[in-house]
Amino acid sequence: MAPTADRSADEAERARQLVEAEEKAESLFAEVARRGIIAPGRREAQVSDDVRDLAADLFGVSRHWHKRIVRSGPNTLQPYRENPPDRALAADDIVFLDFGPIFAEWEADFGRTFVLGDDPRKLQLQADLPRIFDAGRSFFETHDEISGAELYQYVVGASEEAGWRFGGVHSGHLVGEFPHETIDGERIDSYIAPGSTGPMRRTDRVGRVCHWILEVHLVDPDRGYGGFYEQLLTLRRPATAAG
Repeated sequence: MAPTADRSADEAERARQLVEAEEKAESLFAEVARRGIIAPGRREAQVSDDVRDLAADLFGVSRHWHKRIVRSGPNTLQPYRENPPDRALAADDIVFLDFGPIFAEWEADFGRTFVLGDDPRKLQLQADLPRIFDAGRSFFETHDEISGAELYQYVVGASEEAGWRFGGVHSGHLVGEFPHETIDGERIDSYIAPGSTGPMRRTDRVGRVCHWILEVHLVDPDRGYGGFYEQLLTLRRPATAAG
């Protein structure tokens, strides 16, 4: 087989594995909801441990490539790097999960928001999260030379137009085999963020296609809560599996 054919087959397999990892993460979150793991009176740390254990039971997950995040109420205002104190979930709370399980050496990075109760503003936030994600994905897909900085600016603008403040210093990052290329303050081009001026559609240092996660973190500081939504940007799951 010609080298170009080898590379194409390898890229197709990489894409398949990343999509499969995300499908498993979505199945995990669905089972979390079905089992009532996110419930009033439970502490965030308890929920986090239960999700970790469930991932191990269902999929044999023993590692997560970034810290496990369960945040509720005012803690949902905090960006990823913060470590707010553990909190008990309230009856009318809003809660988000951000987990990075590793499935057979392939990273998933998945975030969803759950609303306990029927507060209309919180339910609106929950509904706006995937809508703004989809708008960001559409903007990415229609701009071939887009940079991380340009996509970040668009997502922030879309969030503000919807009546929210964007809560993150970035709106996504590279994802791949574990461990993927370093994403830290010294490698701003690994993020969808201000200062990331290179094209997102590129190959990495060994010639593999770069794949990206898009994050949407919306906050309402006046009401004291926010929400979070995260999944693959550059690869689409089958319509029947999409979340």
